[in-house]
Amino acid sequence: MKRSWNPLLWSGFVLLLLGVFSYPLFFARFVLTRDFPWANLLMIALALILVAIGVVRAYGQADRYRGKISGSILAVLALVVTGLFCYGVFALSKRLPVSHGAPQVGDLVPDFTLPDSKGTPVTLSVVIDSAFPSNRSSAESGGSEQTVSTLLIFYRGYW
Repeated sequence: MKRSWNPLLWSGFVLLLLGVFSYPLFFARFVLTRDFPWANLLMIALALILVAIGVVRAYGQADRYRGKISGSILAVLALVVTGLFCYGVFALSKRLPVSHGAPQVGDLVPDFTLPDSKGTPVTLSVVIDSAFPSNRSSAESGGSEQTVSTLLIFYRGYW
């Protein structure tokens, strides 16, 4: 009986490589798959299942399928590549570099102008210097105007 090559083993390894390399080349562009690569993890899980079935077939039906040595090597490579992918996506991508010029809590903010939600420019110094009318009557507030506080939120992410 002629032995044939093990298609599940090789197709599983090719699917694994497709799942790993499609993340930085394609899926990292979209918000839905960038933060948590669920599509890539599904491809990788399916690939690992195919590789495992291929290895079981290679050892269980050695007279029919080739691949005891190549199946073992591909299985180990598949596990190593999967581990490196998970480490890169879940550990290394969360380590943002230290920003030495970022403002800290309590720092004075330089004056700047940004557009508001309607597109009109708003300057920080104008917002701080303007007094908002109080919701209470002037008799309750003692005739004084409310002071203005400004909260700045700096979101440091990756785009």
